[in-house]
Amino acid sequence: MRIRIVDAFTDRPFAGNPAGVVLLDSFPEDTWLRNVAREVNHAETAFAHPLPEGGEADWALRWFTPTTEVALCGHATLAAAHVLHTTGAHRGPVRFATRSGVLIATPGEDGGVALDFPTAPLTEVAVPEGVAEALGAVPLAAFDTGPNLGDLLVELADERAVLGLAPDHRALARHSERGVIATARASDPARGYDFVSRCFFPNVGIDEDPVTGSAHTALAPFWSERLGRPALTGWQASPRSGRVRTELRGERTTLTGHAVTVVDGELLA
Repeated sequence: MRIRIVDAFTDRPFAGNPAGVVLLDSFPEDTWLRNVAREVNHAETAFAHPLPEGGEADWALRWFTPTTEVALCGHATLAAAHVLHTTGAHRGPVRFATRSGVLIATPGEDGGVALDFPTAPLTEVAVPEGVAEALGAVPLAAFDTGPNLGDLLVELADERAVLGLAPDHRALARHSERGVIATARASDPARGYDFVSRCFFPNVGIDEDPVTGSAHTALAPFWSERLGRPALTGWQASPRSGRVRTELRGERTTLTGHAVTVVDGELLA
C-alpha cells in the first residue's frame, strides 16, 4: 500500500504544511486509521477511497491528526487532490464526500488546486478572560468561527504582534474547541499578501499548525469585509509558512494553493 507525504500550500519542498495521504479501496477500522496517523505524526493524514460512479461524490475522504479525527481540513484535502491528479488516479475536478459535505478540488493550469469549502460563520464575542495572557498579546477583537471549525479568531494590533507570539499552549486550550487563530493586516501588501495569521490547535494535538486551509474559511470573510475585496492572499507565518489565496463567494469560499510530493513509499503495516 502506497503512502505519500505532501507539502501543501507551497510550491517547494520542506515548506507549507505536510500531510500524509493514503488511497484505499475502502475505509478499514478506525483504530488502523488512527494508528497510521499517529505513525505519520503530521498535523493531518488524509485517507480516501473511490465511490461508485453516478453519485454526488467521486471519493470519500477523512482526516486524522495524531490524536483525533477532524471535521474539516484544507491542507490535507489539497494534498489528497494533488496525489489523485499527479498519479492519474482521477482527472479533472474531484468531489470529496466528507463530514463537512461535498468538497470540490479543481486543478488549475498553473499546477495549483482550488478548493471549494463552506464559509465559516463569524460571530463577534467578548475577548475571553485569560486569552491575552495565554497568547502573550492583547486582542483588539474576538470572533467565534462556528461549529465546523470550533476556533476563536482574534485580531491583533499589527503583523509584528502576530509574528512575535509565543503562547502558553496549555492555557490556550481552555478557550476554544479546536484552537485559536491570530491574525492582523499585512504591514506591507507589496510583499504579496494582504493579511497574516498563525494558528494554535492544542486541543487536537497540534500546538502550532504550519498552514491551515480551514482557518482561511474564517479569515476570508473577516478580511474581505475589512479590505473591501473578495479575492485576497493570506500568509500563515509559522516556521514553515505558506500562502493561501482566498476568494469569498457568499456561503462558499475558494482556497487555492500548490502542493509538492516529498515522500512516496510503501506502508507495510
